[in-house]
Formats: sequence, C-alpha cells, structure tokens
Amino acid sequence: MNRRDLSSACLLALAASLALLPMGCKKAPPITLSANATPPAVFPGEPVTVTATAGSVDPKKNTNVLYNWSGTGASGNATSTTVQTASLDPGNYSVKAEVKEGKKGKEGLKPGQSADATASFTVKPFEPPTISCAVDPTTIKPGDSATVTSTGMSPQNRPLTYSYSATGGTISGSGTTATYASAGAPTGTVGITCNVADDKSHTATASTNLTIVAPPPPPPPPHTSTLCSISFGDDKKRPTRVSNEAKACLDEVALDLQRQADAKAVIVGESNAKENDITAKQQKVAAKHKRAKVTMFAAQRAVNAKDYLVTEKGIDGSRISTATGTTDGQTAENYLVPAGATFAGDVQGTTPVEESTVKPEVRKPLGHK
Repeated sequence: MNRRDLSSACLLALAASLALLPMGCKKAPPITLSANATPPAVFPGEPVTVTATAGSVDPKKNTNVLYNWSGTGASGNATSTTVQTASLDPGNYSVKAEVKEGKKGKEGLKPGQSADATASFTVKPFEPPTISCAVDPTTIKPGDSATVTSTGMSPQNRPLTYSYSATGGTISGSGTTATYASAGAPTGTVGITCNVADDKSHTATASTNLTIVAPPPPPPPPHTSTLCSISFGDDKKRPTRVSNEAKACLDEVALDLQRQADAKAVIVGESNAKENDITAKQQKVAAKHKRAKVTMFAAQRAVNAKDYLVTEKGIDGSRISTATGTTDGQTAENYLVPAGATFAGDVQGTTPVEESTVKPEVRKPLGHK
C-alpha cells in the first residue's frame, strides 16, 4: 500500500472512532446558595429565623443535599434555623450557611458540589420608657395634700418602676400614684418630679408643680358694740322706771338679740352724785336698821331694763347681764356682745350687779300706790 492509500485509511479510522464518542455530555453547573434573616432587626429576646435556599442542585436521584449552620447563635442542618437573641448585646451579627451535594457519604467532594452564604441581622437596643406627670389639685393650703399621678410606657413593654421627689414637703408612694403632703413646705410653687425606670436601667422623668397658697388672714376678733342709751332723768318722781321713751330703745335691743341668736346683751346702769349721796345715807341707816330701804339707783335702772326685755319682749334672761358704771348720769347704756367677744375686755370700769339682791320694780303709773 502506497503512502496515499495509507493516509486515506487513517482518515477513515479516525472518523469511525469519532462516531463512537457519546453525544450531549454537558458538565452540570455548580450548586449555589443564598441566605436571609427574618426579621432583619429585632430587640434582645426576639427570635430571628435564618433560611438557606440552594440552587442548581443536581437532579439525579442519587444526589444527596446537606446543610449546615454556624456563627452567632446558629446551629443545625435543616434549611432554616432560629437564632435566640436574649443573650446578645445590641449590634450587627451574621451567621453562615453551607450546602453540599453528591452521593451519600461523598457530598461536596467534587468541584461545584458545595457553596456557602451569609445572613445578617441587627439586634437593636431597647428604647427607653416615657412618662407624664400630673398633680391634683394644683393649688392647696398649707397642711393639705394632693395626688400625684404618673403615666409610664415602655415601647417594648418592659416592667417599670416609679419614684417621686418634690422641692418641698414629702411624697409617699412607688406605683403610678403617690400622695404629696405639704406639711413643712413654704408657701409658693412646689416642683414635683416623676421618675420611671425599666428593668434595663433605662430611665425617664417628667415634672409638674403645684402652688401652696397662704390662708387668708383670720377675721378680726368680734368686739362689743354700743347700742342705744336710755335716759331716766325726765321722771323726777320715778327716776329708775323704764319710760315709754326707753321702751323704743329696748325694743331695738330685743331685735338685735333676735337677729343674732348667739349674741348677748349687757345693760350698764349709771347714777349721778346726788343719787350716790342718797344711797350712802340709806346704807348708814340700814347698817342700824336691817329693814331700812336702800335704793341702788344705777343697779336698779339696769335690772328694770332687763326685766322689760325678758317679760315684755320674751328674751331669755340668761342672755342679758347687768352692771353698773362710773359715769355721772341718770342713764343706762346697752351693749351687744357677739359670740367670741369679751365684754370686760372691751368695756372697762363696770361692776356686775348682784341680781339676787336687786329685784326688778313693778312698772306702775305715776300716782299708783
């Protein structure tokens, strides 16, 4: 066989060998993996679910797929796992997912049979609580109290504790309400602070104020007032008798006593020098003769006026006192003593009448015996 024939034969043999090669022998693409965290941001204690999703897995039946998790708080060999964050400080974290495929026991040994991916999440710091503060009432008197109310809120519903302080006085209570006591506090504005703290030592404060007002000054003490005056000088023969003119004065006294049911009256009788001389002489005679009459002009005028108020006007006798004064005259002064007033402190120089010895005179017309 010549060289040309030999070359042709070789070409035929090569073509035949190529025809025997298998057709459609494409190489399988490498496995891929993606991972994500849900939710991507949490507060400490809230769980995070991380999930791995593989792609381009060999569809052959004899292919086995294995997963593995590693990193902060992640473990397991399922497509997803849960990361517990209770022990994690606020910050950014990531976990790693790994996937392998292949024949059982030989997963990931060949190129393109393994892949990994990272999932990231954030642990947020707890938000601090908030608080509002109110006091009721907002105006009190010294020694009074008020109620302080706090309204606290934690965005993550953390347990809260409360405390209070004031610039004056005292506050007692550790819940959402407390009692403010003003004892010892000066008058004026008092600042009140409401405090709240959660179990993570986050705090918040709010403030309010109330006013302690000075009480109004006490009313002035009541005093004895002077009413009308009765003159006995016109009736020369009956100088101690209550005349018709005197009645008008005593009627006004009765009205005053009726208007002020807790008031009292004092009638102060006076006598002149001539009458006093007559009384002195009568007393000398009475010292020797027990039945001798002694006229106490001033005392008799007061007693007779009282008798008119009691018998004619119906005034309770316990509300009327009688006395004598030192003024020279044939008169009787009427005084109104309101509750709380002291007659002896308001009117000086009078002497109470001993009414057991000075009896009221029967009011007889002139000439009647």
